[in-house]
Amino acid sequence: MPTVTVEGEKAFEVEAGRKLVLAIEDAGIDILHRCGGNARCTTCRVEILAGDVPPPEMEERGRLAREPEFGPNIRLSCQIRVESDLTVRVVQRASVTGITAGTRPEE
Repeated sequence: MPTVTVEGEKAFEVEAGRKLVLAIEDAGIDILHRCGGNARCTTCRVEILAGDVPPPEMEERGRLAREPEFGPNIRLSCQIRVESDLTVRVVQRASVTGITAGTRPEE
């Protein structure tokens, strides 16, 4: 099973194919998400620090293109399926922003 390491938090094993946002949340790590995993917002974004992720699909690519200030390693965790070891940094946390997380994304 792949291992996901969240910077400043912990490392944990993830079943291959699991959505990254769900893996992070289920590991007890605070990550903000608002749109239910539909690539409509950018609240679940992570910075990919190490590891390989598949290239973004059209929806994610289009949404990220509207945010020119995001660096090239910024991705939407609701759109990534974990296939190999990753190290990420969670960009937004519900507890810090004061925003309540939205509907839990579906697997």
